[in-house]
Amino acid sequence: MNPTHDCGRSIEDLSDYLDTGASPDAEHIDYCPQCQARLAGLRSLSAAARDLLDEDVAATADDSGWLDGILANLRLETSAGRLIPLRGQGMDELTETEGAVIALVRSVGDALGGVLIGRCRLEGEIGTASAPVEVRINVSARYGYPLPTLAEELRTAVFSELLVQTELNVTAVHVAFTDMRPPFDDEPDSLGEGRQ
Repeated sequence: MNPTHDCGRSIEDLSDYLDTGASPDAEHIDYCPQCQARLAGLRSLSAAARDLLDEDVAATADDSGWLDGILANLRLETSAGRLIPLRGQGMDELTETEGAVIALVRSVGDALGGVLIGRCRLEGEIGTASAPVEVRINVSARYGYPLPTLAEELRTAVFSELLVQTELNVTAVHVAFTDMRPPFDDEPDSLGEGRQ
């Protein structure tokens, strides 16, 4: 597969694969980085939809607009995108894709409590080794988590993961809270101290 082109698998096909665990194209899906990134995005979206359904907010116009935005960005953000050069030896021409890095940032957000990453962009000349790169992340937060602390935890976690997993020269991680989700009814009492 050429990493700079769409592999041709639709979001609908991948959603069916995620639901059933079966596909005539399962071998490709299991080994395609683009398909894996899209599946990770679909899993995050599914978790967010379950949260919204559990909280009975799926019917409100504001939340459906937010979900529409996530869906609109999913296809764009899971495409291979620009190539990022990696150090190699001899004749090696090693690269990773922008889409893979964005999927990595999403996985960092998924690991933190109270955060759901909506949009992620890499700004800068990522195709040039050692060029400065800034990461911009739009985040939906759960009410009750202190936003400054949450932003710093996400910023630190993203910096650390990109330092280990990529060769990007990340100079800044910008976190913008663009949505607030209601708390779960069964939130632990310890969150009450940080409520805003």
